Amino acid sequence: MSVLIFADQFEGKIKKSALEAVQYGAKVAQQQGSNAVAIVLGDVDNAELAALGNYGAAKVLQVAGAKFSDADAGVSTKIIAEAAAKEGAKVVIFSHNFSGRAIAPRVAARLKAGLVAGAIELPDTASGFVVKKNVFSGKAFAKVNITSDIKVISVLPNTFALEAGTGTASVEAFAPAVSDADFKVKVLKTETISGEVPLTEAEIVVSGGRGLKGPENWGLVEDLAKALGAATACSRPVADSDWRPHHEHVGQTGLTIRPNLYIAIGISGAIQHLAGVNGSKVIVVINKDPEAPFFKAADYGIVGDAFEVVPKITAAVKKIKGH
Repeated sequence: MSVLIFADQFEGKIKKSALEAVQYGAKVAQQQGSNAVAIVLGDVDNAELAALGNYGAAKVLQVAGAKFSDADAGVSTKIIAEAAAKEGAKVVIFSHNFSGRAIAPRVAARLKAGLVAGAIELPDTASGFVVKKNVFSGKAFAKVNITSDIKVISVLPNTFALEAGTGTASVEAFAPAVSDADFKVKVLKTETISGEVPLTEAEIVVSGGRGLKGPENWGLVEDLAKALGAATACSRPVADSDWRPHHEHVGQTGLTIRPNLYIAIGISGAIQHLAGVNGSKVIVVINKDPEAPFFKAADYGIVGDAFEVVPKITAAVKKIKGH
């Protein structure tokens, strides 16, 4: 019996959210007195796979081959379900990211398993198998008792801090029973967004809204983000006005993020925007309108003109870091 964790990768590198899922799965395995087994689809360096042992994986199943890196949700589901049967896994763990949201429900259906999507705590096994998650865009919590024999959980990214150890996982080649006929979706073209920090995995995010008055002023956001080593984001009106690309839009209709620090510049804080960022550990709001609703959700607030305040903060950060 084991806990199986899907560790997704991009361009041969294991994602940070996948490391969080492996660590979570290892702690669930420890609760149950079993082993944590990770499964990776696609070509990843053997040393990087073995390093998953730093986060608690005892073994890694690798499904090597470039075609598996781009495998659609249907193929991935078949492979992971087969691996779960091979390992006798009673718990299957995913990250609650784009891949996990597509694959976890399919795996749960195939294995006739109960599913909790977006877990924020380890299961409470004192009386059952109770998993806590956010509901209503983070405004409330639900505790779900999974009573099925097999259980599927996706872990909300940036919820659990990584705690790297010194373990080494054994790496085992896994050849699933899939054929070319299973690959019903073909990737014809891939366009990647380049940037220093992926937004969904960033620990610090600097975001701007309509208060910046126009795209020509976006340097305020970018300068502060660069000084902090942060990712940049924006509100929906900014993306809709084509000031910034839509992949930077955070909120109820955009990305949901959970950084350690979220700095909002010139954003009023409508409930739709707050739904995408209220999981942030610390929220700092900079707005010249003292009645802006975002101040009610902020841990720290600065009432002032962003064009005066932000350059001073950027200069202070650079001074502290010796830039």
